[in-house]
Amino acid sequence: MTDVLTPDVCIVGGGSAGLVVASGAAQLGLSVVLIERAEMGGDCLNFGCVPSKALIAAAHAAQAQRSGGAFGIAPVEPKVDFAKVMDHVAGVIAAIAPNDSIERFEGLGVRVLKEEARFVGRTELQAGPYLIRSKRIVLATGSRPTAPPIPGLAGVPYFTNETVFANRALPAHLVVIGGGPIGLEMAQAHRRLGARVTVLEAFGFLAKDDPELAAIVLARLRVEGVDLRDHVKIARVERAGTGISIILDGGERIEGSHLLVAAGRAPNIEGLDLDKAGVSHTKRGITVDSALRTANRNVWAIGDCNGLYAFTHMAGYEASLFIRGALFRAPARLDHSIVPWATYTDPELAQVGLSEGEARKQHGETIRVLRWKLAENDRAQAERETDGLVKVITDGRGRVLGATIVGPHAGDLIQPWCLALSRRLKIAAMAGYVPPYPTLGEASKRAAGSYFTETLFGPRTRALVRFLARLPVW
Repeated sequence: MTDVLTPDVCIVGGGSAGLVVASGAAQLGLSVVLIERAEMGGDCLNFGCVPSKALIAAAHAAQAQRSGGAFGIAPVEPKVDFAKVMDHVAGVIAAIAPNDSIERFEGLGVRVLKEEARFVGRTELQAGPYLIRSKRIVLATGSRPTAPPIPGLAGVPYFTNETVFANRALPAHLVVIGGGPIGLEMAQAHRRLGARVTVLEAFGFLAKDDPELAAIVLARLRVEGVDLRDHVKIARVERAGTGISIILDGGERIEGSHLLVAAGRAPNIEGLDLDKAGVSHTKRGITVDSALRTANRNVWAIGDCNGLYAFTHMAGYEASLFIRGALFRAPARLDHSIVPWATYTDPELAQVGLSEGEARKQHGETIRVLRWKLAENDRAQAERETDGLVKVITDGRGRVLGATIVGPHAGDLIQPWCLALSRRLKIAAMAGYVPPYPTLGEASKRAAGSYFTETLFGPRTRALVRFLARLPVW
């Protein structure tokens, strides 16, 4: 017998986006059904942000043992127990999992169904024995890793982000296909933990980031021994004993013990029967308007499944827009210009707003490019972390258009610039605040202050000050 449920809000997907909506709607007193076919917490908790940053933290601890010479501490090669490293990763997931658990959400009043959902009408979903009818259906089904069409790849074992964190044996030689953030983060982490690592990229590394700052990241990875090869074409992949062999277009053969494919993602929308609900979609994801509404006015799509930005913080932002727009009926429009992203290599690389190249295309030569090197920052000098740069783009009137930071904790240092973009601040506001000393954050203030250097210390200002100096003291 089919049970009929009629919640105020029905959510498909228990990852970052779906959980924010479920929590918010339930605490606002609405009836909520959440349908999740797999693990609560989605990709971020189980296969993405959380385990990757836990592995990166372990790799950082290992690298610290090699890097003590500049401080008068004898460097040593760390003894890495890779199985225990992965225990640490699993432990971090387990510590966070209760926040995303069925028990927590049922405690908030959410009805959680461990089923697979599909549309049977414009406002109806079938989920196992349940028929759900709702005026507000939120699709938050996330995305999954994909593999490029390389001959032979389907016939060899390989990791993706969904499987690499279950590995408990340190690869002798890890070959990574894909030179984006995931590929490079995992490459550096495994290299620091003792693996030999080669990264193959068909185009350019970190292609979506400012090339000037991305080059600083790539230089560090090369110094640490990561073999980076861009603009390569893979002819085929083969088994080679217990490992794999990658043959490049020119005939070169690269032998590896393990292979990680980090070269693209696809939305999880198959099986939803979207056409039965009149929901438009492409291979990139579900089509939405600026309010995240689909072609069916009763259905919204948030998070990775809409193909906009595959970031956890973007999922949370979009969930908040649904709550504001659909539940409070207040103006809620997606603003792409305020969404930051970060690559958690060492040094980190973070950006918000327009890059220099994008700004020149939109605003021409009227833009101002401000730079401040971390080598000029006292805290960076004290910590021997001077490979970094703050780069800020403004228009001719001082309005902040974008910022990119490469350096330690860049993902944290970018946050004042996120505020500047979201509140439409001018560069004077960023130059006028008082940061504590000594901090890395001072570099952002110094970069902002450099906007006024020419005016402040130019001939006209100098003449004015000389004139004022002749007047009686008041």
